[in-house]
Amino acid sequence: MQTARLLIVDDEKDLLQGLKRMLSREFKQLDIHTRHDPADALALVRENPIDLALLDIQMPRIHGLDLLKKLNAIDRHLTVIMMTGYGSIEVAVQAMKSGAYDFITKPFDKTILFRAVGKGLEHNHLLRENIKLRERICEKEPFANFVGQSGPMQRLYHGIRTTARTDYTVLIRGESGTGKELTARAIHSLSKRRDNPLLMVNCPAIPEHLLESELFGHRKGAFTGAHRDQPGLFVEADKGTLCLDEIGDIPVAIQTKLLRVLQEQEIKPLGSAKTRSVDVRIIASTNRNLEEKIKDHSFREDLFYRLNVVTLQTPTLGEIREDIPLLINHFTRQVCCELELPEKHFALEAVEELVGRPWPGNVRELQNVVRGAVLFCPDETITPGYLRSTHADTGSSIQQPGWQKETIEPYKEAKEMAISSFTRGYVTRLLQETGGNVSRAAEVSGLTRAALQKIMRRHAIVSSDFRDDR
Repeated sequence: MQTARLLIVDDEKDLLQGLKRMLSREFKQLDIHTRHDPADALALVRENPIDLALLDIQMPRIHGLDLLKKLNAIDRHLTVIMMTGYGSIEVAVQAMKSGAYDFITKPFDKTILFRAVGKGLEHNHLLRENIKLRERICEKEPFANFVGQSGPMQRLYHGIRTTARTDYTVLIRGESGTGKELTARAIHSLSKRRDNPLLMVNCPAIPEHLLESELFGHRKGAFTGAHRDQPGLFVEADKGTLCLDEIGDIPVAIQTKLLRVLQEQEIKPLGSAKTRSVDVRIIASTNRNLEEKIKDHSFREDLFYRLNVVTLQTPTLGEIREDIPLLINHFTRQVCCELELPEKHFALEAVEELVGRPWPGNVRELQNVVRGAVLFCPDETITPGYLRSTHADTGSSIQQPGWQKETIEPYKEAKEMAISSFTRGYVTRLLQETGGNVSRAAEVSGLTRAALQKIMRRHAIVSSDFRDDR
């Protein structure tokens, strides 16, 4: 048996010494501690890990079941066996309901005592091993969707692990398509809040007049259409994490209220005269230059310093070119699996071409190129020549306009094809640059949001394909 720590608590000092001698002879590697004062027992468990505890039920200073609850509050994985000279079914049931693993009566039968202690130690060992295994799995899972072994990626992994151990507010900065959302999810998954909610909010996607209500909640009748109370996302994320994506695009009025939440840890729903305390960790992300926005007074400087407690920078694809072959391989396997296709691979020349390309859309753009190549390539090996004809993600087209083909199409058909090709390429590049943010894409293009969405529907373009989900 591996070395384990046993604590025996009883107000009878002679019994303590007798039990220690008896158990020491039977369990050679057992580290045994005895305490006649329950307060000393609590202090010991606070300072040192204990695997198994034997507790007397009838003690003058505190009842054994009350001590059991206090010990479980300190270490909920501690295994406890209750001891009593007043054995009864009722007492045994009460002890089990209070969290005891087993129950033995005095005077002790050696065989029963040794079996109970042996099983208790084995139970605790399995429990602790299961916890360690679960922690190791949890440690790996948050990085399951990350691919890369380069220096910048290793620094990002280290930053995620380090940040996750704290409860600080985090600001994730990086270009569109570099994995800001994955970084936020990994931080939450490794943090002590991982068993509580993680809510992701794409701030610019929510109309300005609804954003305040969505975040902070409202009371019934607070405004037209408020037919019932709504708690808001801060309340829903209580004890968990709230990730505010594209924080640089929220209105200044909302920034003021957000600042109060960060300062006071409380919210005030619309239409309410009372505030409510919340326990929420904030992770914010942006691809904007917040320092420039501070200069033009579109972002509050005091909010910036509140958010900028810990900053993580997601690297561009250009900064991790050595990881591109790994990413190509990962995305190729992923697409083949999704589409139930035979295994495919990129020719070395094709990989070299992709490594050398500029990637303004970063990893998301590379993923789209690989997806298209795997989908349309009829061969097992994807060649550079085919890559060039399928690279639609920077504005070129899978299908050439009619006037560029060997066989010239009628003018009207060629014109329609050219317009369709241009529109698809333009909107694709637009959404890549804006990270799938339709509101900002409409602003950049000079179109209304409704007009842009109509074009997207016509060409079967979905904004979620361009969001930061590497």
